[in-house]
Amino acid sequence: MQKLNGKKVAILVEDGFEQVELTSPKQALEEAGATTHIISPKRDKVKGWEHTQWGQEFPVDVAIEQANASEYDALLLPGGVMNPDKLRTNKQAVQFVHSFFDQQKPVAAICHGPWMLVEADVVNGRKVTSYPSIQTDLKNAGANWVDQEVVVDQGLVTSRKPDDLPAFNRKMVEEIAEGRHERQRA
Repeated sequence: MQKLNGKKVAILVEDGFEQVELTSPKQALEEAGATTHIISPKRDKVKGWEHTQWGQEFPVDVAIEQANASEYDALLLPGGVMNPDKLRTNKQAVQFVHSFFDQQKPVAAICHGPWMLVEADVVNGRKVTSYPSIQTDLKNAGANWVDQEVVVDQGLVTSRKPDDLPAFNRKMVEEIAEGRHERQRA
C-alpha cells in the first residue's frame, strides 16, 4: 500500500454517519501514514449509526466553520442516510466539498455520501456509484451511475456499501497517494 506520510485528510460527517464507513477508511488512511481530521457542524462529538441503532461517539477535530479545504490533501465522505441528509442543508459543508473539486484534490464518497456531491454540483459528466437508492439523484445531477464495487473518475472514488470497503479503501489510498487530478473535459 502506498504511503501517505505528510498527507492530511478531512472526514466530513454529521450525526448518523454509517460508523464502519468512517472507522474502516480512517484506519486505512492512518495505517498508510495520513493524518485524519473529523470535521463537522457539530462542535464536540458526532455520533455514528450501526445498522439499526446509534453507535459510538467520535471527537470532532475541526468545526466546519473553521475548516479550510486548502489545508487538506483529500476528503472522505462516509455514508449513512441521516449524515449526508443533514450535511446537504449546511451551506458551509456544501462549499467545503465543492472546494476540494475546485482545487482538484481527491475525494472519496461511499454509500449515501455521494448525496453531498449532488448538492455541491460536482458530478455532472462523472462516472460514479453509490447506494442504489440515490442513483436517480446522481443521474439527475448529470452523473453516469454504474453498479460497481468501486469506481474511480479522475481522483473521485465512490463505492456502494460497507461490503465494498476493502476495495474502496485501496482505491482511496491509491488516489490520495497520486495527489491532485486535472479534470478532463469531454
